[in-house]
Amino acid sequence: MFSLKGRVAVVTGASSGLGKQMSHAFAEQGADLVLLARRLERLEDLKKELEKKGVKVLPIKCDVTDPKNVDEAAKKAEKEFGKVDILVNCAGSAKNAGVLDMTDEEWDFTIKTDMDSVFYVTRAFGNIMKKNKYGRIINIASMYGLVGNMAMGTIAYHTSKGGVVNFTRAAASELAKDGITVNAICPGYFDTELTHDTLITDEFTQYMQATVPLGRYGHEGELNAGALFLASDEASYVTGVILPIDGGYTCV
Repeated sequence: MFSLKGRVAVVTGASSGLGKQMSHAFAEQGADLVLLARRLERLEDLKKELEKKGVKVLPIKCDVTDPKNVDEAAKKAEKEFGKVDILVNCAGSAKNAGVLDMTDEEWDFTIKTDMDSVFYVTRAFGNIMKKNKYGRIINIASMYGLVGNMAMGTIAYHTSKGGVVNFTRAAASELAKDGITVNAICPGYFDTELTHDTLITDEFTQYMQATVPLGRYGHEGELNAGALFLASDEASYVTGVILPIDGGYTCV
């Protein structure tokens, strides 16, 4: 079960963090990969690692907040592989501040990076999937797209990830007729470049221990099983699902 041999997977934000981890997971299951990020040199390094697993890898420098850039990347991917089977919308970033203090620039940056990009990328690669009447789209949202928090002000991030959650439901409804499933994963506290400086503080660690039933941060690779399941042929009757992988944060 869950073999991805012969499939082509596109991963945005693949140069680091969760995107890089999931790229390794897909390669281990036999998928060829299209890697998108702004830092091409990192993608080239990742390509060398992944090709050792016996798969083909196409790295593309892409700013997912630029729709023209995204459309160009989609054309390159289709030209190279002739199809796209799986898309993981993993690229993201955020500027943190509370609702009374956040600037317009901080708000716009976060919404464009975490919400608008998901639309641009899904539109571009979804149109390729539609040609073959097959697709698996996985949006990486956040448990913060499901609930608020009392640890820190990050209103735009909550808003953008909440948008991704309902974007997922709406896209799942629209694209089902085209043989495309659309699901979302809502990660909890995972140590990445984006979150590291916050998570290592004593104050936040204490907050995590008090609010996460499993009492720890997520470990590298603990999102992979969920992503592989949603990307698989076997998940053909699963669409519009919002899957928290958060140590239980959203269940209490």
